[in-house]
Amino acid sequence: MISLKIVYLANILVAGWISITSLFAPKAAQITIFTNGFVYSEAFRLVGALWGAIFVLSILGLFFPTNMSLILLFQLIYKSSWLLFAALPAMLNNEPYPKAMATFFVVWVLVLPFVIPWKTLFAY
Repeated sequence: MISLKIVYLANILVAGWISITSLFAPKAAQITIFTNGFVYSEAFRLVGALWGAIFVLSILGLFFPTNMSLILLFQLIYKSSWLLFAALPAMLNNEPYPKAMATFFVVWVLVLPFVIPWKTLFAY
């Protein structure tokens, strides 16, 4: 249970920062969060909205850790997908991509399978 709360707290810190920056200062997010790995577009605000939802749900996860664990499964799926279909091809083709974000995603993809309460998640 404590490991779930630590993951939610990390989500709150990281997703909150990315969300606020991407929504309210998307050009700053392009430079800092996405490390100029992408050309600026309004899609940064879309990413900010997604991460804002993760931020809010992670706050709820502090109070209802097991019930909110579906958001962790969602993160595992989308982070793995992005690494496989976006970051890896960019890396192999020597194209720009946000390396810090990719590193964070790798860590999360490695940690989440051990934190997600699988039996409880699929017990309903």
